[in-house]
Amino acid sequence: MSRFEVRKAVIPAAGLGTRFLPATKASPKEMLPLVDKPLIQYAVEEAVASGIEDIIIITGRGKRAIEDHFDRSVELEENLKGSGKAQLLSQIRHISTLANFCYVRQSEALGLGHAVLCAQRLIGDEPFAVILGDEIIDAPVPGLAQLIHAYKKRHGAVLGLQEVPHHDVSRYGIVASRTIAAGLHRVEGLIEKPAPAEAPSNLAVIGRYVLPPEIFPILRKTQPGKNGEIQLTDALRELAKKSPMYGLEIQGQRYDAGDKLGFLIATIEFALKNPSLGPDFGDYLQNRMRPSGERRTTRSRKA
Repeated sequence: MSRFEVRKAVIPAAGLGTRFLPATKASPKEMLPLVDKPLIQYAVEEAVASGIEDIIIITGRGKRAIEDHFDRSVELEENLKGSGKAQLLSQIRHISTLANFCYVRQSEALGLGHAVLCAQRLIGDEPFAVILGDEIIDAPVPGLAQLIHAYKKRHGAVLGLQEVPHHDVSRYGIVASRTIAAGLHRVEGLIEKPAPAEAPSNLAVIGRYVLPPEIFPILRKTQPGKNGEIQLTDALRELAKKSPMYGLEIQGQRYDAGDKLGFLIATIEFALKNPSLGPDFGDYLQNRMRPSGERRTTRSRKA
């Protein structure tokens, strides 16, 4: 195997989901349904479509539902089989065969950097991907696959980037960089959530990374920052001083499903794309936008 093959991905899923309370008081945010699949399944499917074989999910207290989702449910399968629901049975069985799943418990929510560090023993000396499951990227070529292609060509860490409005830079990690090709940048520095006046650009780091194993010793030395958390951005800044680092503007539509508005927008867009729901849902939305006196009674086409 080439030392530049990326076979493993880390999906941090130990957060408290506070932006979705009270819905996430007892249920993982990662299991919120985006139309007919939980958020985390979109991340797993993107990883698999990008060539990933082993998926390491960093979990915490109250996250057992994630493990159950990607495990087999014999009772459910037997029920579907007995009910003659062959297509649904096939979909359910497919979930548990998507990849090789491993779970690592993060005892405390100590930040993204600490979550990545929890996977070190399973990653070993290989390059690996990191996917934030609440950022959904809808693209003909999976967003992670785009980064892996750049990593194999450039042999350095690759961060997923997106241009954001200048007034929004304080919500992201922002890179200082120079452009070396269309959509590809050499990263020279990173700033976590800068004020607009201090931001070196409007290129934000979004939830996709391909990293070399050299990030681990740096993470171990990284001191806790804001809120007492170990920030991945701080470790990446140090890595950029020691080895080449690149940023790739991901081609595709990104949805920040980590907050309520972004989640609702993603739900609408994915529902409209759904072959069985899209036509009826589109009709409903058009009717809903009419003045109340002009709205017609709507019925499902399957009613």
